[in-house]
Amino acid sequence: MQAVLDTMIDHKQRDTRLMWALCVASVVVYINLYLMQGMLPLIAEHFAVSGSKATLILSVTSFSLAFSLLLYAVLSDRIGRHTPIIVSLWLLALSNLLLIWAPDFNGLVLVRLLQGALLAAVPAIAMAYFKEQLSPSTMLKAAGIYIMANSIGGIVGRLLGGVMSQFLSWQESMWLLFLVTLAGVALVNYLLPSLADAQAMSQSKTEPSLSKRARLAQDLHGFSHHLTDAQMRLVYAIGGLTFMMMVNQFSFIQLHLMAAPYEWSRFQATLIFLCYSSGTIASYFTAKWLAKFGQHKLYQWSWCVMLLGSLLTLFDTTLTISLGFLMTACGFFLTHSCCNSFVAMRASRDRAKATSLYLCCYYLGAAIGGPYLMMFWHEAQWRGVVMGSLTLLALIALAITRLHYHQTHVKRVLV
Repeated sequence: MQAVLDTMIDHKQRDTRLMWALCVASVVVYINLYLMQGMLPLIAEHFAVSGSKATLILSVTSFSLAFSLLLYAVLSDRIGRHTPIIVSLWLLALSNLLLIWAPDFNGLVLVRLLQGALLAAVPAIAMAYFKEQLSPSTMLKAAGIYIMANSIGGIVGRLLGGVMSQFLSWQESMWLLFLVTLAGVALVNYLLPSLADAQAMSQSKTEPSLSKRARLAQDLHGFSHHLTDAQMRLVYAIGGLTFMMMVNQFSFIQLHLMAAPYEWSRFQATLIFLCYSSGTIASYFTAKWLAKFGQHKLYQWSWCVMLLGSLLTLFDTTLTISLGFLMTACGFFLTHSCCNSFVAMRASRDRAKATSLYLCCYYLGAAIGGPYLMMFWHEAQWRGVVMGSLTLLALIALAITRLHYHQTHVKRVLV
């Protein structure tokens, strides 16, 4: 009996360590991803580029992150979950040293391209890691905490970037980022159990050996299975277009708030990121609202909230801009949660590949959105950004309508 109790305690401790390790890893990743968004004014000044050009830093990082997600989905299936996460995080910490001595803006872009590839490991692998190691009830709890960690990491990263931009030089800021990342990675390295790799290795020994070509064909078939599903494609488009609009709106509103008549300081401009908190709260209630109202209604409501939020900012006061971004963040996170749950429920096979495809489109949207909205910014400043956003909202509405049509009139072809 005592042996059984000791085993249960060991499993509980391992589950707790896994949950907190991946949550800390998530915070580290999203701090590193979004810190630059809070530092756009300092980047523009230090590297002698325009504020709008500085926004490309977020785009290039999101671009390399998007496609790296697909590689990690395959790699973690081959060698286990633990090793790719740990190796990528240590390399991420070391890569921050390159930021300290980045010679010019082009050098900064190259380092951030590299970092995007390293940042992809945790979001690509975390949910699969939870699913393999935790019981269903524990996984639901872990997944909820993990999503909150994503949001917290994004908010902290942006606000920390604002503090650095206001009070520290570029080199001082990057040294602080290096130390924060190093401490976080060391904690993840201590907490994260390595059992999954041992399981993956033992499982691979029992599977019939496949040639490299056969393995590649198997992986490509897993991706193509989801890409040939019309409903999956539409959900990928909804997630990508929504993130394309929302995350880049937050970049350009900083430039708007730092100009006349507001003339906010660098740090004050980053306080707009506190509006993300409405999205964190909305995410918490999404499961309940999905069960009560259904997916299509929630898509419609979130789209209306994003539309009203964007239009409200045109009144161009501190209050209307703040309320508008609270609404946009709320609508975005509702949409994102709906998309995530749909992909998880829809994928009957190759779930890691289904999720990685969604996240690829999601971050690819962020990468494309910067240059896209920049054209509107140059033409008409913030009003131009809103006009560009309305075009994206029209495409999102079309995708939502098509998705509803497929769900009500077209039967899925089972493969």
